[in-house]
Amino acid sequence: MSYVGRRGPLVASAIGRWAYNLSGFNQYGLHRDDLLYEDANVKEAIRRLPQHLYDERTFRIIRALDLSMTKTILPKDQWTKYEEDYKYLEPYLKEVEKEQEEKMKWNTTK
Repeated sequence: MSYVGRRGPLVASAIGRWAYNLSGFNQYGLHRDDLLYEDANVKEAIRRLPQHLYDERTFRIIRALDLSMTKTILPKDQWTKYEEDYKYLEPYLKEVEKEQEEKMKWNTTK
């Protein structure tokens, strides 16, 4: 299957942009999906990522760790922009959650 992550927020607003910039993860070049707590579903969704998305995610996380250790941030022109941040993991995560629901329904009907 081929998925295309949703680019940017559903509704762009000044408050959303302000909160996004206040969070600070964009200063390290991270995306919102890079910050998800890795429970079983998220780990499975990450496992299902195409290799190029997985490599990009790994690079962003390693770069952020390096920047954090050196107590620096990226130059402003390299920050992740509010409108350009995309949820690359969302379609895979929804698929995993849907499978989990289906599995739960299947187990309860036995």
